[in-house]
Amino acid sequence: MKAKHKSLSGRALSDEACPGRTRRGAVACWRWSIFRRFHRCAGAFPPLLPVNLNTLNPSGVDAVIVDLDGTMVDTMGDFNEALNRMLRDLSLPAIAADQVESMVGKGSEHLLRSVLKHVLAPVDQAQAAIKIEALFPQAWARYQHHYLEINGSHSAVYPGVVQGLQALQGAGLPLACLTNKPLAFAQPLLQAKGLDGFFARVFGGDSFERKKPDPLPLVKTCEALGTSAARTLMLGDSSNDAQAARAAGCPVVLVTYGYNHGQPVRHVDADGYVDSLEQVGQWLARR
Repeated sequence: MKAKHKSLSGRALSDEACPGRTRRGAVACWRWSIFRRFHRCAGAFPPLLPVNLNTLNPSGVDAVIVDLDGTMVDTMGDFNEALNRMLRDLSLPAIAADQVESMVGKGSEHLLRSVLKHVLAPVDQAQAAIKIEALFPQAWARYQHHYLEINGSHSAVYPGVVQGLQALQGAGLPLACLTNKPLAFAQPLLQAKGLDGFFARVFGGDSFERKKPDPLPLVKTCEALGTSAARTLMLGDSSNDAQAARAAGCPVVLVTYGYNHGQPVRHVDADGYVDSLEQVGQWLARR
């Protein structure tokens, strides 16, 4: 008899649905189990709702924009591996995964500078700033090399993502993926994880003049989809996604299992929170 696992909503999952049944999914399953145990603590949070139905109406959504890292795919293993390979190339100290997590979400350039600042912390602040800029071109080249080499090898799709995207697609909603990750990293990752076929458009952090939390990427993505911002839902995992959506005029729902720069996501101003993209798909399938 196949073993059963439970999703955060209490639904039983088969072995095949649990990401930890594969080597690549081990890290994601570990993160998922920690999150699950935390939410079982008495009084940790009120019961999760698919969305805040008092402020959102499924019939008012014409399209959906979905973030990538921390929303659809747990890529922390990829970040950690590529960054530490880069640091070894530069003869710099390694960095731990939990330290990297708080730095993810604002684009690769910001991530790289944050990592260099962290490993150079013992150096005088002014000298560190000079050294970071001197090291950056080589660090960027080595990071790109290593990330492209291992892209997707140390990451896993979160539970409920495929089911959620299938439901959104089945509801006839055009989908776009909008991430701060460079497009050259984002497209191969979506392909490697079998998610690329869900999206009409894919935009990276280098697709526009500015990145999230600036509203420009969302405004441009809505234009590409041919929908108004007020009727285009943003699905993300962080304050970057929420701030960009608010400024662009998009409704926004955040997943509760992502990164959010290491901060509690429920402190972020959003229209709702979900513990799985499948919940969003089920909600919008009723439109």
